[in-house]
Amino acid sequence: MSAFPNSPRLLKGGLVLLDPDSGAVQRVITLQYNPDTLTRSLAPQSVGADSADRSEVLRLKGPPVETFKLEAEIDATDQLESGDLLAGEQGIAPQLAALETMVYPTSSQLQSNNDLAQLGTLEIIPMQGPLTLFVWSKSRVVPVRVTDFSVTEEAFDADLNPIRARVSLGLRVLSVTDLGFGNKGAHIYLSYQQQKEQLASLNLGRASALGLSSIP
Repeated sequence: MSAFPNSPRLLKGGLVLLDPDSGAVQRVITLQYNPDTLTRSLAPQSVGADSADRSEVLRLKGPPVETFKLEAEIDATDQLESGDLLAGEQGIAPQLAALETMVYPTSSQLQSNNDLAQLGTLEIIPMQGPLTLFVWSKSRVVPVRVTDFSVTEEAFDADLNPIRARVSLGLRVLSVTDLGFGNKGAHIYLSYQQQKEQLASLNLGRASALGLSSIP
């Protein structure tokens, strides 16, 4: 029991994998520990950067390209001390596998494509992965694509199962430009952007704070 029973429950960040067609939840991946930092970058998609036409300088082609970078820790020490059977047999391999398989096509998809190739199919459509959502509080739920993934395994048990690791993730936000308005992920993205706009409306700055009595 917590020493502070009235303290708020700490929410966890994580990822949710959805079926891209039905929207059904396929898997929920909860980060064991929230990363200490979350790095975000936004690259504006402006027309003016590519055009010599001065009338275009303020125009935007679409939402900025937004990326997230984070480093998550996974540690089985507490589970091993409490006698957890799965941790004792596999260490943190199941948690790592849940993250790693986000960037794999399924083995059944690979087998199906191989069967089509053996039958002489001329065009084999690239395999479709799940729709991945990055969840960082209820106000930040956004569709993403994994662009970078690395694992540093730092400790092992007697059977060489990893028991502590750091996972670095690079995520690119998928906007309506990427998904198209008919996609379920586009609706989730629009809700994410609308929440930003609502927050921005609460930031009521005044010109006087900048030393200006009026805007020139």
